[in-house]
Amino acid sequence: MNDADLLRQPANVQAGYDSPVAAELQHLWKTKPGLLGWLSTVDHKEIGIRYIVTAMLFLVAGGLEALVMRVQLARPDQALLSPEQYNQLFTMHGVTMIFLYALPVLSGFSNYLWPLMLGSRDMAFPRLNALSYWVFLFAGLFVYASFPLGLAPNAGWFNYVPLANRTYDPGVNIDIYALGMVLLGISTTVGAANFVVTLFRTRAPGMSINRVPIIVWGTLTASVGNLLAVPAVSLAFFLLWMDRQYGTHFFDAESGRPLLWQHLFWMFGHPWVYALVLPAMGIVSDALPTFCRRPLVGYTAVALATVTTMIIGFGVWVHHMFATGLPPLSLSFFGVASMVIAVPSAVSVFAWIATIWTGNPVRAVPFLYFVAFVFLFVVGGVSGVMTAAVPLDWQLTDTYFVVAHLHYVLLGINVFPVIGGIHYWFPKVTGKMMDERIGRWSFWLTFVGFNLGFFPMHISGLLGMPRRIYTYPDGLGWNTANMLTSIGAFVFAAGILLFLFNLVRSLRKGAPSGPNPWRAATLEWSMPSPPPPYNFVVIPTIRSRHPLWEDDLDDGNPSSTLGQGMLLDHGRETVGTSALDADPEIILRMPGDSLAPIMLAAAATLLCAALLLHSWIGAGLGALAAGAALLSWLWPRAELLQKEPS
Repeated sequence: MNDADLLRQPANVQAGYDSPVAAELQHLWKTKPGLLGWLSTVDHKEIGIRYIVTAMLFLVAGGLEALVMRVQLARPDQALLSPEQYNQLFTMHGVTMIFLYALPVLSGFSNYLWPLMLGSRDMAFPRLNALSYWVFLFAGLFVYASFPLGLAPNAGWFNYVPLANRTYDPGVNIDIYALGMVLLGISTTVGAANFVVTLFRTRAPGMSINRVPIIVWGTLTASVGNLLAVPAVSLAFFLLWMDRQYGTHFFDAESGRPLLWQHLFWMFGHPWVYALVLPAMGIVSDALPTFCRRPLVGYTAVALATVTTMIIGFGVWVHHMFATGLPPLSLSFFGVASMVIAVPSAVSVFAWIATIWTGNPVRAVPFLYFVAFVFLFVVGGVSGVMTAAVPLDWQLTDTYFVVAHLHYVLLGINVFPVIGGIHYWFPKVTGKMMDERIGRWSFWLTFVGFNLGFFPMHISGLLGMPRRIYTYPDGLGWNTANMLTSIGAFVFAAGILLFLFNLVRSLRKGAPSGPNPWRAATLEWSMPSPPPPYNFVVIPTIRSRHPLWEDDLDDGNPSSTLGQGMLLDHGRETVGTSALDADPEIILRMPGDSLAPIMLAAAATLLCAALLLHSWIGAGLGALAAGAALLSWLWPRAELLQKEPS
């Protein structure tokens, strides 16, 4: 590295994916083969796929737990599970679905797609990206290791005190959950910071902030929300662990404040709900127009609604606490705020409906999932507005009505866009198409099973059935609704199973897709399928929101240049641009593959395990290993311009 390198102006060339430049970039960016390469890769596409696969495995685990519970509740007075087994099952089901599936699967989509959509070679911090995945994986395994031992968390996913205090739950179950959540908080925080910096620093020249896809707005908003919200829950779990291990009094009923737990948890929990749905809404906003053969109606309104939803989402956490005896004035304020949040959500709904109404819909499998999502979004939203009314909430608190609302919101608004999104981007990731016929069977089983399973829960709740009971007596009027719910759960599971079968089958036997089988508009479809390790041969210049539809739309503006642009081939490089207008400012040197992220994640997990076992020697070794991994990570390297040039 010398002054000439620092002052280099990249050449503007025209080059394709079969050019000598592409072969050179392939050599620079390709991950080494073998186990070492697999463990050390920082390729955002590899990490994105791992996120999605791992999250889907957790989805299957959480689904199996739900099916066992539904067998138990299908009829009155069942004795398949003991009360303690049921407590652990429903807690692990909630923890799995909310923390180990719903957000990580969306992180997988964003990890894979962001650089491709933004015209970049990788995320802003590739090693931080790898660390986020490994910590997430180890946190999940850490919590799940308790399951075979019968020591799994057992106080519900929101873990209310004083039930979760040592006095009433003396085992290690809650300690495992507390330390696992602290670990998972690290993963979420570093991942969120990476998304924020990636958006504001690594977009292609010309991709101004009002030209980015809506999924980018969704993930950006969720990431900012997570940066503000996750510290609250990490602190809450750490303080609870201190209460349980060292007799502090943050949350105990005698000299502490049990309601403080609920405040801290829901200050995190409610924004987290929007973090789980806003990127999923972004999937629909970006993919639905492809099948309607027209741009999204109201792009600016939808982008603003996405941000507004998260902002208001930070002011509604108390609607989870209406029944705790808070002053009426605060209930009024948070009740109104909970209803107001329906306004930006409605903006998105009307935009999707208008896009379908004014478009020329192609009824492919992804389109079916996206339309179903809009329907489920409305049902879940309406029941949410109902529980925002304080008098009605008092009647419905802790009943199955709330369980129904939760599943329509979290499962319906997350799973349907995710499966539709997998059908949509599967050709890009693999170069093969998924089977349409099997996909339609899978969709209808999933849609019918979902509504058969979760809609009767509204009825159970209105009839007074409380949540989290492991059985119930005959003669209360709950039998039919519970039987329908259990049947629906198995039909829904059959749909998911058929989708997974289609996924595996299409990997082996799918028809070749080509680069853009859906005739989509966004940048990721401009490259071969699957994309090469370096993403773009030259850095494109973007002039619109729909770079691949510019000829069709013919709006008179200058066209994007995709095959001609800056040549960055002096090592792993991408371009750094300004935050709003994406003017090129600097060549960014990107780090290569490294074992430091997985070593740091393993050391942090070892530290948590040692704290759980009160092994202070193990804790010291974990801290030393983490320090060594950090030192290796941060050691200055000349190729990254971290040393003064000669």
